[in-house]
Amino acid sequence: MTIYLHEGDLPADVFAPGPIAVDTETMGLHPHRDRLCLIQLADGQGDEHLVRFSGDYSAPVLRAILADPSRLKLYHFGRFDLAVIKRYLDTMAAPVFCTKIASRLVRTYTDRHGLKDLVRELLGAEISKAQQSSDWGAAVLSDAQKDYAASDVRYLHQMMPILQQRLAREGRTALAQACFDFLPHRAELDLAGWPEIDIFAHI
Repeated sequence: MTIYLHEGDLPADVFAPGPIAVDTETMGLHPHRDRLCLIQLADGQGDEHLVRFSGDYSAPVLRAILADPSRLKLYHFGRFDLAVIKRYLDTMAAPVFCTKIASRLVRTYTDRHGLKDLVRELLGAEISKAQQSSDWGAAVLSDAQKDYAASDVRYLHQMMPILQQRLAREGRTALAQACFDFLPHRAELDLAGWPEIDIFAHI
């Protein structure tokens, strides 16, 4: 396993065909205020690629990969990542499989749906969240930051088939797919000013 750090874009042809895991690091949780600093990607073959931004978000190779409708994008809490990628790269990084949504649909025996808890239960692995709130806009990223960022995409390929199996077992595959299909629209609603309002509610 190797973690590669790239500035501004990916090199061409670094990923095998198939689903790609995606995550982001930002300066905060408000896409219109807090800039996108890093996008992490992995194709499940063992390496992780981190793309760091310092003002130029043109990234033609990365945009092409994220916009590819034939390549499934794997997320954990994809709602935020989709919104911030759309905000800064003007790209809707879909179609989507979100492990957090899948977890909420099948792990109804717990309220712990964070990535750390999910990786521990499904794969028996431990990940550290110590760098979660660190300065992602720093001029130099520490090895701990890079490993943390990479760990956010390291396990998604392994968890997807387990969650797919559980969704099928509980008869919720179609419901999950409907949620995944709606997620880009939910991200658009967030960006348009309806982040916490349920537009389907009576009041």
